[in-house]
Amino acid sequence: MSLHHGIEEGQWYTEKMLPRHWERLAVVYVRQSTMQQVLEHQESTRLQYGLVRRAVAWGWPEARVLVIDDDLGRSGTSAEGRQGFQRLVAEVGLDHVGLILGVEMSRLARSSKDWHQLLEICALFGTLIADLDGIYDPSQYNDRLLLGLKGTMSEAELHILKQRMYQGTLQKARRGALSFALPIGYVHNASGEVVYDPDAQVQHVVRLIFRKFEELGTLHALLRYLVQHDIQLGVRLREGPVKGPLEWRRPNRMTLQNMLKHPLYAGAYAYGRRQVDPRKKQPGRPSTGRVTRPRHAYHAFLKEHVPAYITWAQYEQNLARLEANRARAETLGAVRHGPSLLAGLLVCGRCHCRMQVRYGGSRHRHSYTCNRLATTYGGDYCQYLPGEPVDAFVSQWVLTALEPAALTLSLEATARLEQERQDLDRLWHQRLERAAYEAERAARHYRLIEPEHRLVARQLAKEWEDKLMAHRRLQEEYERFVQTQPRSLSAAEREAIVHLAHNVPALWHAPTTTMAERKEIVRQIIQRVIVAGEGMSERLQITIEWIGGGSTAGVITRPISRIEHLSDYPRLCERIRALAQAGYSTVQITACLAQEGFHSPKQATPFSRQSVVELMRRLGVHHPRRRRRPPLRDHEWWLSDLERVLGVANSPLHQWRKRGRLQVRWHDQSQRWVAWADEAELQRLKQRCALPPGATSHHMWRAAQRSPLNVSPDATTV
Repeated sequence: MSLHHGIEEGQWYTEKMLPRHWERLAVVYVRQSTMQQVLEHQESTRLQYGLVRRAVAWGWPEARVLVIDDDLGRSGTSAEGRQGFQRLVAEVGLDHVGLILGVEMSRLARSSKDWHQLLEICALFGTLIADLDGIYDPSQYNDRLLLGLKGTMSEAELHILKQRMYQGTLQKARRGALSFALPIGYVHNASGEVVYDPDAQVQHVVRLIFRKFEELGTLHALLRYLVQHDIQLGVRLREGPVKGPLEWRRPNRMTLQNMLKHPLYAGAYAYGRRQVDPRKKQPGRPSTGRVTRPRHAYHAFLKEHVPAYITWAQYEQNLARLEANRARAETLGAVRHGPSLLAGLLVCGRCHCRMQVRYGGSRHRHSYTCNRLATTYGGDYCQYLPGEPVDAFVSQWVLTALEPAALTLSLEATARLEQERQDLDRLWHQRLERAAYEAERAARHYRLIEPEHRLVARQLAKEWEDKLMAHRRLQEEYERFVQTQPRSLSAAEREAIVHLAHNVPALWHAPTTTMAERKEIVRQIIQRVIVAGEGMSERLQITIEWIGGGSTAGVITRPISRIEHLSDYPRLCERIRALAQAGYSTVQITACLAQEGFHSPKQATPFSRQSVVELMRRLGVHHPRRRRRPPLRDHEWWLSDLERVLGVANSPLHQWRKRGRLQVRWHDQSQRWVAWADEAELQRLKQRCALPPGATSHHMWRAAQRSPLNVSPDATTV
């Protein structure tokens, strides 16, 4: 039965309204989608509030009619953030509501999920739903079917409206006419076109940022440069009561990264760079869930559509540089200050993967390792290389390659230094000009005020004084800048640059040249370096691939742990056996090996005598027989023979020789010391050896007095 039929018959009780409905509340739900509708479409608001009279006419006391208007200005696409709708569902679930009134079903919900949830709860607790067309009982089949159809149409209507607006937005964006928030350095003119920011200082700072990134190569180095020179970014205010004024802010990493990645600076109009991914959207935060899309997925992309600060080739180069600076396995990574010269450039000759850098040991030396075969296939390590010999080989070829470009390097360095100083000087003049303008503006404001209005005059006078002080401080800072870095290079500076450019090795090895600068030079001319070891031997095959094309190959040696892994170990063994059979001594064998180019495994140095003796012991080669000693004079001894007679080591004999307590002479033929000792001297030396360590000459004299050799025949023994 319709509402109008019940009213015409004068019946306040219909077939659907039962006494239990009047015992509960009648809820009037009021909602409009936006605050603009609330302000401009007030007739709809009055119509919804007028449903209170409809509930009173149906038999509810006015005190039992609840109005829920918490959702004015909120969309009905979702129940999230709609406190009024959540309150309505809670009241129905508590069995407090007998009737829900709304102008139409779309006011309650435009989401099928929220709408059918409300219908289920209303059917469970026997709550009626009414709009301008009639009264519905969700527990009855026909009414449930009609309510479900109305909810579906309400949701479809919302999607149709959204689709129309979305297609209109896309069509406008494809023409390049859709306006959006512009980055630093751009503004919209009166006709809506994108133009350069009219402030010359803003334009100069933007161009300086792109030029310095091309020179420095990393985002962090660019940020440090701007902070070091106190360069600020001019930002147009987009929020607040006053929009459009210029505000100078200190640079930050995210702002610089967005500037380098924004295609608008290359003259390209792009819409849809960051689109919403529903899977990453957080509940209650409508602005979240945006992800960066590839260029082919943009909604609109128009090249050469707006004025450009850089070329498209420079823009793509900046993107490639930012991507390469990321510390990942497939990229070179940013230049760092570690001692490894070839970090990111060295490639394993076995698996052709990028080698890693490791630091360790007491001296914190670096090495290059590759464990791809071990981690991927469970095998052994590919290679483990010491860093110093590889870096030294590549450094030598880099210096050789840079020698023909000495004059070009000097001219380029001079031009870059002069351009940088001119840019900084121009920026200082712009800052001074702006500070002078601000001071003059404050002075005009002060002069225009009436002298009698002292409350305002005092404040304006203070502002004028602050502007004058700021201008004066800026002038003093500029004078200090000019003293430290003049605008043009002096003759001495130009001569120093030319001298260093012609002497590239001195510049390379200078203590003022950092490892980061050396790595940057290497990356400018080398594509990659391939290293492959010849088994476990000390030989390394190195191939340098240059950026301009071509390659350079060479062989270097590395320290190894075992002498058996030497590449010439068989030849070394045969040579030692041959020299030993020829009667050479170990000293002579060591000298011959050094002369013939044999070197030790751990260091690229000749073998020591001890190493030769150990190797001969391993090979089972006996020492060659000593040559026959030349004859000595009467009472002369070789030191080795004398120490056997005395029963002491050679250390006391050599100490006595140095202190003058042993009579010795140098034997020129055998190149050895010879001692003189007759019978009396032998007895004295034996007594000396019998004394305990630390005995003095007095003890030795007493021992000599007690000796039987010093007792006279007439002496009486007690």
